[in-house]
Amino acid sequence: MPAIADIPSAVWDSCANPSVPAAEAGLAAACGDASALAHNPFVSHTFLSALEASRSAGRRTGWQPRHLILEDACGAALGVVPCYLKSHSRGEYVFDHGWADAYERAGGQYYPKLQVSVPFTPATGRRFLVVPGPQAELAQAALMDGLKTLCERDGASSAHVTFMTEAEWRLAAEHGYLQRTDQQFHWDNSGYASFDDFLGALAARKRKAIKRERREATETGIEIVRLTGSDIDEAAWDAFFAFYMDTGSRKWGRPYLTRAFFSLVGETMADRILLVMAKRAGRYIAGALNFIGGDTLFGRHWGAAEHHPFLHFELCYYQAIDFAIERRIARVEAGAQGEHKLARGYLPNVTCSAHFIADPGLRRAIADYLARERAYVDAAGRELAAASPFRKDAGFDIRAVTEAEMETD
Repeated sequence: MPAIADIPSAVWDSCANPSVPAAEAGLAAACGDASALAHNPFVSHTFLSALEASRSAGRRTGWQPRHLILEDACGAALGVVPCYLKSHSRGEYVFDHGWADAYERAGGQYYPKLQVSVPFTPATGRRFLVVPGPQAELAQAALMDGLKTLCERDGASSAHVTFMTEAEWRLAAEHGYLQRTDQQFHWDNSGYASFDDFLGALAARKRKAIKRERREATETGIEIVRLTGSDIDEAAWDAFFAFYMDTGSRKWGRPYLTRAFFSLVGETMADRILLVMAKRAGRYIAGALNFIGGDTLFGRHWGAAEHHPFLHFELCYYQAIDFAIERRIARVEAGAQGEHKLARGYLPNVTCSAHFIADPGLRRAIADYLARERAYVDAAGRELAAASPFRKDAGFDIRAVTEAEMETD
C-alpha cells in the first residue's frame, strides 16, 4: 500500500476536497450533508504529506502508511482512505487499550491493527473520501469492504475508523462495523455580529465570568497577536514548538509532532493556519494553533512558558470565537474532551467511530461493551446540555446532539 508521497496530490485531493459547491443537487446527500463537503485541511494531501515527510507519522513512530485507493476500470480514482498499520494505540483519542489488554490476556494478538484516521488529530471529517455523485455511497461501501480485506492481508486483528461523519458511521454499521460514540465540545456561530453579541446570548452570570476572564488574562501587560499566512515566520514556530513540547511531555510523555512538521505546514498551508500568540515584554510566552477549514475553525495545540490566570481560555477559546465571528465561520471545534469548555459557550456534540473486529469472540465482547458505552454517552450529553450557559429566552435550541437522535431520520 502506498505512502501519501506515492499518490499524486491532484488524485488524492479530487476525492478528499473536491472543488464543487456543496449546494449542487445530489452532492450533499451523497456525502451525508452539505458540511461534509466543506474543505477539510486535515485530509488534504498537503497535511498528510507534512505528517509523513516530517517523520511524525511513519514506520518509526508506529504509524505505517496503508492508504487505500479505489479505481474504476480505466484507472481513475473513485475514492481514497487515509489508513495506517499501527503497533500501538497512541495518538488516536479514541481509546481501545482495554480491548487490547483483554484480548492479549486471552491469548490473542491485538497488534498490528489498522487505523483509519488523521494521525494525532481528533477532528471530525470524512474518512472514506469519495468523489461526490450518485455512486458515492457504493464507492464508500467498496472501500469499507476493502479495508476488511486489507485487515486479513496484513494480519491485523481489527480496523478502526475514528472521527468519521455520521453518514459514514451509519453505512459502516450496515457493513459489519461496530458503532462507537463519544463527545466533544463545539461552539456554533448563530450569526453573531461581534463577541459582545455572542455574550448577549449567555446567562448574566456566565457573561460576567467571561468578561472577567478576558480582562484578567491580559492585565499583566500581555499582548495577544494573531498570525496567519506570511505573518507566521520560523521564529514564531520555534517559540510555539517549545510550548508544544512542554505541554506534550506532561500530557503524553513524548510529543507526537516533530519540529519539521510545523515548518512544513507553515510553508505549504499557512493560509489555513491561525496561530494565536501571547507576548510579554517583547517575547512570546504562550500560543495556540488552529487550522481553518471551509466552515470550521479547528483548535489543535496549546502551550505556554509562563502561567497566567485564564490565558489558556483566552488563547484557545475566546480568540477562536472572535476569529470565527469576524470570518463568519460556522463553528469552532476545540479538540478532545474538556467539560470546562461548556461554561465558555462550547456545547456537547457526539463524535462517531466504527470498528471491524475479526475475532468473533472479541467482537461479541466489544459489541456488548459499546452498547452500554453509547447509553452512557447519550445520558451524559443530555445532562451536560441541561447546564448550557445560554439564556433560556435567547431563542436558541440548546441541547446535545445525542446518539439516540442520530439513529432517527
